[in-house]
Amino acid sequence: MQGGSSGIGYGLKYQARCISDVKADTDHTSFLTGTLSLKEENEVHLLRLSSGGTELICEGLFSHPNEIWDLGSCPFDQRIFSTVFSSGESYGAAIWQIPELYGQLNSPQLERIAVLDAHVGKINCILWWPSGRHDKLISIDDENLFLWSLDCSKKAAQVQSKESSGMLHYLSGGAWDPHDANSVAATCDSSVQFWDLRTMKKTNSIEHAHVRNVDFDTKKKHILVTAADEYGIHIWDLRKLKVPIQELPGHTHWTWAVSCNPEYDGLLLSAGTDSTVNLWLASLSSSGDEPSESSFELPTQRANPLLNSYSDYEDSVYGLAWSSREPWIFASLSYDGRVVVESVKPFLSKI
Repeated sequence: MQGGSSGIGYGLKYQARCISDVKADTDHTSFLTGTLSLKEENEVHLLRLSSGGTELICEGLFSHPNEIWDLGSCPFDQRIFSTVFSSGESYGAAIWQIPELYGQLNSPQLERIAVLDAHVGKINCILWWPSGRHDKLISIDDENLFLWSLDCSKKAAQVQSKESSGMLHYLSGGAWDPHDANSVAATCDSSVQFWDLRTMKKTNSIEHAHVRNVDFDTKKKHILVTAADEYGIHIWDLRKLKVPIQELPGHTHWTWAVSCNPEYDGLLLSAGTDSTVNLWLASLSSSGDEPSESSFELPTQRANPLLNSYSDYEDSVYGLAWSSREPWIFASLSYDGRVVVESVKPFLSKI
């Protein structure tokens, strides 16, 4: 099904690439997003969906010193988040805390509670373990993976371990396995690498070129989804990495982001430089799988896995975030700074 957007919009002042669900906010459907302006003072916006679901409200607007390339909300504290930022050729990464007295016209300044200062060169992302309280963080630059110990009360972050990706491998991002706090998938120029954080060693890999983004399924173990420039979207069973268990066609240009729904089995979002967001219903089953215990499980036997295309964008879409609180809602962010929140409920009722 092809269609435009009937969603709720919000415009940032500057260009932007990253948006995050505020998972720890259990009272509101909230998102954090940050801007990417070369010359102007950048901003972090805390957005909340109104109780009637008809409006996106800016609950906090905070200055940020540099261009924001990556942003992640802490899964267990709604006031804490991470950013990766740049100024000219230099990159930095920090953990921030939103002040308690936000929601006023002139919001107080963000408090920087830790600096991840062990990197040399370009930093790509910071990963929080998605499944609950955890005192570790992962940061990834072009050549190294770092495991940090974070103590927010002491406002300190220390490197616990570090490992290089090896010669001729340039890391670009990754995802932390929600089912195993010791396992992380890292994307690089020619493969997806799987790391054991206890030993900081690579345990396996998918040799698949130009993977832009990866995401683990949060309800089903052993399932990873990859988005590649030219090869679309692949779904993998980590126990059988020779071939994917399903392939989806992706986008008409580069497929830049992919996101698994936090509750509904097989429900995926993808976004790309073709200014489109696609909603998919994929099959996550491979032979020998046990039935899912999810009360949200959906049938996956469909002739066409594409449920809808949201095409009412004027620029590339780089950011996707499902709401953990209301898993039928997602937010997208296009490079021109436009946030759109959509509900997929109409498509769930037709399945």
